[in-house]
Amino acid sequence: MFRGFKNFLMRGDVIVVAVGLVTALAFSTLIKAFTDSVINPIIARLQGGKAVGLGWQLGQEGNNATYINIGSFIGALIYFIIFMAVIYFLIVMPYKYTQARRGAEVFGEPGPVKTCPECLAEDLPEAARKCRYCGSDQPRVE
Repeated sequence: MFRGFKNFLMRGDVIVVAVGLVTALAFSTLIKAFTDSVINPIIARLQGGKAVGLGWQLGQEGNNATYINIGSFIGALIYFIIFMAVIYFLIVMPYKYTQARRGAEVFGEPGPVKTCPECLAEDLPEAARKCRYCGSDQPRVE
């Protein structure tokens, strides 16, 4: 029982995923600090005056519960884009390169698909002979 668990943990894919997760969490903290300390003050300044942020007050002035903070959303969007770019260029690209050297293709383009004439499912592989949803025979593609 423990031998199987040890073999599972020592697989290369599990180690890569674990390292990627730890790296992602570390970069998440770094990018969150950058967004909170640099991006959000710039967005708040764009509104001018003594504004809390870029947005609109719907209720009583000073009530944060009724304040629509668009600046916070823009900051979160910028955070997401930066975070995903870091993950792609520091984890996905090296992983694709390593797997390509091993002869395995990962994160590749999906294969061609066709539409079932009976149930109109649009995600059938082009070489499928039967529909996976309704079971109807598929016309041959030459």
